[in-house]
Amino acid sequence: MAIGSKEKYTEKQKRKAKHIEDSYEEKGFSPKKAEEIAWATVNKQSGGGELAGSGTTTSAKEKEAARKDSAKNAAETKQAKAEPNALETQTVAQLRTKARKENISGRSFMNKAELIQALRRH
Repeated sequence: MAIGSKEKYTEKQKRKAKHIEDSYEEKGFSPKKAEEIAWATVNKQSGGGELAGSGTTTSAKEKEAARKDSAKNAAETKQAKAEPNALETQTVAQLRTKARKENISGRSFMNKAELIQALRRH
């Protein structure tokens, strides 16, 4: 089996990775980066491919700990977005000022959502 092959993954894991990948592409990540993040997330949560071979030695306890860790990180990210100085709570003018400091090109033509994406990627 070639390196990077997804043959050892269950259909459920493949669907989950595709769903995660699509959501990251919608957020503006490149397809390659979105795929990397998606498979890293699936591996973190399930311990790798569930068919014979990779990941089958990962205990249920370790998988549970990985899922809890992932959920905790997601909750922290959500909480950080809700903080008063989160990008979503700032005005377009404030976001453009930040974008200017980070030298993001095209900032004057961007709307609020595009500015937030550009600032997060930069």
